[in-house]
Amino acid sequence: MRVQQFKLYHMGIRGRVSRSTLAYANEHRDWRIFADFARGLIRTARELYRDEPLGIEFANTVYAFDSTTIDLCLKLFPWAQFRRHKSAVKLHTLLDVRARIPANVYVTGGQVHDVKVLDQLVFEPGAFYLLDRGYMDFARLHTLTRACAFFVTRARVDAQFYRRHSHPVDPATGVRSDQTIVLTGPKTSRLYPDPLRRIHYFDAEKDMRLIFLTNNFSLPALVIAQLYRARWRVELFFRWIKQHLRIKAFYGTSENAVKIQVWIAVSIYVLVAILKKRLALDLSLYTILQILSTSVFEKTPILQGLFEVHPQTTKLDPCIQLQMFNL
Repeated sequence: MRVQQFKLYHMGIRGRVSRSTLAYANEHRDWRIFADFARGLIRTARELYRDEPLGIEFANTVYAFDSTTIDLCLKLFPWAQFRRHKSAVKLHTLLDVRARIPANVYVTGGQVHDVKVLDQLVFEPGAFYLLDRGYMDFARLHTLTRACAFFVTRARVDAQFYRRHSHPVDPATGVRSDQTIVLTGPKTSRLYPDPLRRIHYFDAEKDMRLIFLTNNFSLPALVIAQLYRARWRVELFFRWIKQHLRIKAFYGTSENAVKIQVWIAVSIYVLVAILKKRLALDLSLYTILQILSTSVFEKTPILQGLFEVHPQTTKLDPCIQLQMFNL
């Protein structure tokens, strides 16, 4: 911004901007303002992307829940102490797998265990939740079942169970077994007394044997395995925001400042996704973000820059352009 000092006026910035000014603002403005703004964008984006293909014939809503860790300096961020000599924050993200849009984000200190954040989720009846083994807590999974929602997760190798029934499978699909089981461990049988479905699947591409647990008994076993493969979309989301939105360095060291910057990053990601959909751009989110970041200091209209990069796109009527960001 200092390099572009003479181009800031048309953006509404009247004076010199310093790092300390940004840090002060992030320390004293309530992070919930930015969180509410981001959630409004998320509702808009999920509506736009609700008919996106999932890769399999499936009508239910699918969520992937996971977290990523951002390392911090213990001296500057003592409130987020994670290890003896290190601090960290975690971004717990509930991703709408079909839309590839985060339905919600929870920011905590690194010391908070992932499974505890499940208590903050409001489970949607009929929806599927894809979880890795770090969320294997049978009491919480039973809460999800009582909410009439479904989960798919990886089973632990030391799980104690009794096989009640085996279903026929087609080994050519990679499914090795499809069983109805009941947990028999002294603690797990009490925490989850209902039957579960255990699916053994061989992934020929990665030469891996995977065992899934789910509370859904109606879908084919192969569909369950394909659903869990879509969980990696939340990993791709984490990689994208870490690489392109620079959330590893923060303006301000308080918890409030960190949450503000995280929610701003989420807002940018969702805004770019909305722009891509409403303009029907055949450009990647990264390309659109690069165009926006370089043209924001110029007087050339942003839409003109996008269409110059992608001239095949039909230009919009000016009235539609004015309504584009009516969120």
